[in-house]
Amino acid sequence: MVFKFIKGGVTSPKGFISSGIDCGLKGKNLKDLALIMSTGSCNSAGVYTTNKVKGAPLLVTKKHLENKTAQAIIANSGNANTCTGKVGIEDAEKMCRFVAKASNIKEENVLVASTGIIGVKLNIDSIENSIPVLVKNLSKDGYKDASEAIMTTDTIPKTLAVEFKIQGKPVVIGVMAKGSGMIHPNMGTMLSFITTDANISGELLEKALKESVRVSYNRISVDGDTSTNDMVLIMANGLSDNPVIEEEDGDYKIFLEALKKLNIEIAKMIAKDGEGATKLIECKVLNVPSEKDGEILGKSVICSNLVKTAFFGCNANWGRILDAVGYSGVDFDINKLQVSLKSLKGNILVFKNGEPVEFSVDEAEDILSEDEVSIILNFNSGNYSTCCWGCDLTYDYIKINGSYMS
Repeated sequence: MVFKFIKGGVTSPKGFISSGIDCGLKGKNLKDLALIMSTGSCNSAGVYTTNKVKGAPLLVTKKHLENKTAQAIIANSGNANTCTGKVGIEDAEKMCRFVAKASNIKEENVLVASTGIIGVKLNIDSIENSIPVLVKNLSKDGYKDASEAIMTTDTIPKTLAVEFKIQGKPVVIGVMAKGSGMIHPNMGTMLSFITTDANISGELLEKALKESVRVSYNRISVDGDTSTNDMVLIMANGLSDNPVIEEEDGDYKIFLEALKKLNIEIAKMIAKDGEGATKLIECKVLNVPSEKDGEILGKSVICSNLVKTAFFGCNANWGRILDAVGYSGVDFDINKLQVSLKSLKGNILVFKNGEPVEFSVDEAEDILSEDEVSIILNFNSGNYSTCCWGCDLTYDYIKINGSYMS
């Protein structure tokens, strides 16, 4: 099966339009209100943060998705609408109501998301006054403005789409996401909105979403903080006219593989754009007894502040990697472990079979100077392999978060 990544986003699939505007929530002449809409109702699903403190928009969205149907997503940045009491819930519901009224769709078919500062009440009047313009601006090119409107400390918008075929019918999945800080594996910890023209049942759409999230967003980390508002939402309007996917057959496997590939690419974008980060760190865990073991080991390494700071300094301090592996809780034989460091500038072995390997410090520094680097851990103890992604920890991370509320 051929999967082709294309430039685009949530409006790349048939029947989807989007927009993004400045409604004054950020107060800096920056876009902060986004809308995604389908021409018809969609089978839809969501996956949500595991944080016990949940934003009001998330609670409203979960309620609206009980019937696995939606047609639009309204999202704002600059304010998380979290820990704001009954008013927060009312404001999230109002956002859905405003969109429904302006676009003549059902209120319960509108999903809502917010991101930004916690504990500040939303300027709902500003949002209400801006909804007519937001709806008027809906277009196929609107994905660009929409992706900017959900950014907080992100330095770049994160959008992508993938094309493939199911029984000869062209199918597209598009995505836009945000995430830069408060990113840690445990259900996404960011916002990701996915659209597709695939014809697939709500039950299998939800199953595919959960499985794709498990191997993508749940395997990234920036700073170890699981956020309060974050979710992944998907809407499928069926306009590709492929035979409806109702069983876990070959068509379902094709759709799932495409969704995995797309979400992995976006997850890597999020990790690479971590607050203050200068590089993406990929940790490949090879030949372990189970996929779960590999995931635990990989996460332990990418979450280690000592590893992250070493890579910021282009320092091949492999002892920190072994330290993170050792406290992961996974049992392994260190005498079978091999550790290598890799980038576009080369590949260097630094540890093998319980002993250090002599290597050029200058060569290692050169390899680690790239903006994408890999740690390769070969445990030589099983048939499973996994991959996790993180970023380095820099001075700028402290600067950004030390003044975030300002």
